[in-house]
Amino acid sequence: MGVDQPILSEKPVSDRTISLSNTHVPFLIIVCGATATGKSGLAISLAQRLNSAIVSADSRQVYREFSIGTAKPTVAEQKQVPHYLIDLCNPTETLTLAEYQEQARRLIEPIDKTPPQASLLVGGTGLYIKSIVQGLKIPRVAPQPALRSQLQSLGQAQMYGFLQQVDPKAADRIHAHDQVRTLRALEVFYVTGRPMSEQQGEAPPTYPILQIGLDCADVEGGDRRIQQRTAQMIEIGFEAEVRMLCEKYGEDLPLLDTLGYREMKQYLRGDVSLAEAQRSIVLHTRQFAKRQRTWFRADPRIEWFDADRPDLLDQVWQQIRNFVDNEIADTNLKINEQRF
Repeated sequence: MGVDQPILSEKPVSDRTISLSNTHVPFLIIVCGATATGKSGLAISLAQRLNSAIVSADSRQVYREFSIGTAKPTVAEQKQVPHYLIDLCNPTETLTLAEYQEQARRLIEPIDKTPPQASLLVGGTGLYIKSIVQGLKIPRVAPQPALRSQLQSLGQAQMYGFLQQVDPKAADRIHAHDQVRTLRALEVFYVTGRPMSEQQGEAPPTYPILQIGLDCADVEGGDRRIQQRTAQMIEIGFEAEVRMLCEKYGEDLPLLDTLGYREMKQYLRGDVSLAEAQRSIVLHTRQFAKRQRTWFRADPRIEWFDADRPDLLDQVWQQIRNFVDNEIADTNLKINEQRF
């Protein structure tokens, strides 16, 4: 559910398709960037040209019933292009990073694609994307509520002290006040009997990956998009969605303490006016977008495009064509070298 979605320009049919029949290598194209930069709209247009589905990389869209506040693709958008890895879990369940990675790989990496085709991974959850691009090795340990509760009762200082004893390498990478990561490292150790640092690492995929990043060239453009997105959410029924979720699951549901839902809960409780809640959502979304931007900008492999440029789709499409042509040429060259 994006704003200012790119318009599909009128080009000859031959310019709108890519043939991968000359290679047996699958391709992964990623569309990433901060919230409200038009990733979904661009991805739908690209998927139509590539005859591909969209694999979501959004850590909240995996949960059913959390739709408007997460900008989940609408029913109409999902009819245009198949979308995967949305609505996987009930709001009371937890999808771990390892579980997400496993399911995403099944969709992205099948070796029996005939002919091979590009997969589209789209979203703003940097860790989800990193788990695929860098092939993160993630301990397969499900959350342990009882264990976490016991550890939390000790306090962060003591928990971190335990971590320094059982997994000093992990402790060196985790800030002493970072309770979430401290808990996770201890959880992995106590469940598996091995330090988490020994179970981590990377095994990057061998198939070619092109990362497309969307950002606004100026701050005002990004702010305008966030304001539009927030106003649109409220207009199409965000208040009713949050009210329903609170009544069904209770206000203490952790997902209801995330961006947008937290502020709308304050309005429903009567703590703030709707206008105040809307301003808070805009402010906090700006702050969140800034953190996303910092995360993605740290990766030099991402090819950046101005989300507001009128020819965005054509420019991104040309980048994809160049990428595919180069990869096919490299693959065929290696095949020929092996023959002689």
